[in-house]
Amino acid sequence: MTTLKLLLLPGDGIGPEVMAEVEKVAAAVAEGGEARFEFERGLVGGCAYDAHGKAISESDMALAKAADAVLFGAVGGPKWDPVPYDVRPEAGLLRLRKDLGLFANLRPAICYPALADASSLKREVVEGLDIMIVRELTGGVYFGEPKEIRDLGNGQKRGIDTQVYDTYEIERIARVAFDLARKRRNKVTSGEKRNVMKTGVLWHEVVTAVHAREFKDVTLEHQLADALAMQLVRWPKQFDVIVTDNLFGDVLSDIAAMLTGSLGMLPSASLGEADAVTGKRRALYEPVHGSAPDIAGKGLANPIAMIGSLAMAMRYSFGLGATADRIEAAIARTLAAGLRTADIRGDARSVVSTAQMGDSIVAEYRKGA
Repeated sequence: MTTLKLLLLPGDGIGPEVMAEVEKVAAAVAEGGEARFEFERGLVGGCAYDAHGKAISESDMALAKAADAVLFGAVGGPKWDPVPYDVRPEAGLLRLRKDLGLFANLRPAICYPALADASSLKREVVEGLDIMIVRELTGGVYFGEPKEIRDLGNGQKRGIDTQVYDTYEIERIARVAFDLARKRRNKVTSGEKRNVMKTGVLWHEVVTAVHAREFKDVTLEHQLADALAMQLVRWPKQFDVIVTDNLFGDVLSDIAAMLTGSLGMLPSASLGEADAVTGKRRALYEPVHGSAPDIAGKGLANPIAMIGSLAMAMRYSFGLGATADRIEAAIARTLAAGLRTADIRGDARSVVSTAQMGDSIVAEYRKGA
């Protein structure tokens, strides 16, 4: 049995609490003989700034590069609002994405039957929802230069962010989306703003060309990103795989999160290029939710997105699809049994703690053996 090296970066706020539940599930996986884990631990975000004066240290970056996969919790909080922009907690995550070459962000939005009423939309709109948003992660406006605030004098300033995409960046994210669609329902929706943005014009052109050359068997449709956002809350089940740029992907995936009932339900995977020899990809797995400092340390956090991120690691980094299925089935059975954390409480009379939710999922996982 191969030993899998996982770097745990719990981060700030509720990050350590939800990461503790992942460790319980990983222990149950190891008990069953499906995998053996070797854990390293590091600091990222505000806690790293407190310890090292930067959002992630060089030694922890080295651990990330050596790991088979990275599990990341959350970063940030009001405590660190005064720190310089370049060393803000979020800079640690951005550096991980950039230095590891994690260009493809996969964000599934699945509405478990037991949570169909937890969404703000009608049950018939979200019940059975299963879509995948593929977000380009290392280009676009978050990384483009120049990025600055200029003093124009006379009390005036100008903020500048630059949206930049090259052909190869769009080609590789499009291929990820088309490949995923072939394993799902064979449909890709590409979102951009070609009506007002030159990067949108290029995005549309390149995605169309990749489709014509390599993926004619997959259905492709194009939608303007703002219209796509509207359609996500109008009738989300029309979509299968959505591919879009860094900024629009950030916005659309958070919209999709609320279709499922809570940000606490959504895992994600960030993948790099496949190694030419081994076929392995560098990868980081994280919940979509933030650090939620207002509830940190209170046992109120929902660990499902973090546990779902471990399931994605089993599937995309380690080829353990059956293990991933078993983790996801354990989550579904736990929810079907009526267990709820505060964020997905709905009409439930009582809620369980972070640890109780994790324990229940572990118990259901073991039953599924």
